[in-house]
Amino acid sequence: MAASSTTPLAPRLLKAVIVSSVAVAASHLVLSDTLFLSFSGQAAATLGAGPGYSSDQAFTAAVVNTVLLMPLVLWIGMRVTGERRVGPMVLVGAVGWVIAVGDGIDLLDDAPGALLPLRSLALVVLVTALASAIRRKPRKPSGVTSAPPI
Repeated sequence: MAASSTTPLAPRLLKAVIVSSVAVAASHLVLSDTLFLSFSGQAAATLGAGPGYSSDQAFTAAVVNTVLLMPLVLWIGMRVTGERRVGPMVLVGAVGWVIAVGDGIDLLDDAPGALLPLRSLALVVLVTALASAIRRKPRKPSGVTSAPPI
């Protein structure tokens, strides 16, 4: 079995920036749309609608869905582009997204259609892309020696 070659740093960073941007956009879209559902639930409750899908459930669903979507899109995106060992990038991206959402959720919760601060979104993309440069070298199993080249 031939040793797998690693992607040079510049192309890997470019792939990571593109995938991170798509992941942030998708996660933000899910967050915004499900928060709009929360606003609709609040309006229905104010107008006297019966029990149903409450605004608290919609808010929780918004946060949970966006937190689950970010690592999934990062992992699938980097694997589709041919990259391996993307664990650190996925971890950093997911944690960065949670921090950005936690910092800007009040802006989104105030008005439908609002955006998280662009600086926070850009910072998540940048830090996530830089985390793609972290690659652990695979360990050889203990007891296996490499054969000399022929």
